[in-house]
Amino acid sequence: MQTWEAITSRRNVRAFDGRPVPAADLDQILEAGRRSPSSQNWQPWDFIVVTDRAQLRELARVWRGAAHVAGSAATIVVIGPAADNEFGRAQFDLGQATMSMLLAAADLGIGTCHAGVTDLELARELLGFPADRPWAFLISLGYPADRPLTPVRNPRRRPLDEIVHRGRW
Repeated sequence: MQTWEAITSRRNVRAFDGRPVPAADLDQILEAGRRSPSSQNWQPWDFIVVTDRAQLRELARVWRGAAHVAGSAATIVVIGPAADNEFGRAQFDLGQATMSMLLAAADLGIGTCHAGVTDLELARELLGFPADRPWAFLISLGYPADRPLTPVRNPRRRPLDEIVHRGRW
């Protein structure tokens, strides 16, 4: 895909067809996250890749909205840093890394869905990340069960002229 096609084709996919994602494709998606911009090149992220079916089922329990993780081919867990500054720059940096991975996956025809983690202790128990890491996010990956990724013609989004303010509000 071209960049614009990946942007317009990306959608949340919560049902996957069961095919595994090739290791080389997972590595490319992870590389997209690693290359993401960050404040002062801080790179506050760590990524844990889970592909084991039993572990994915357990990981789906870390938030009530993460059921899609159980059926994914793989899930990338984005781990936040031990500390941040008063501007909350880590949230912005992790968001950029996440979106880079979502777009890289879409470019490969791989569906994704993001989710939060509310049971951090269960996530820590399952994944073994350090106690000083106070947050984590999930990105489930797999080939869509319903239809391949193609540009969404009529996205349910507010009109551009309603959200763009030129010069001032």
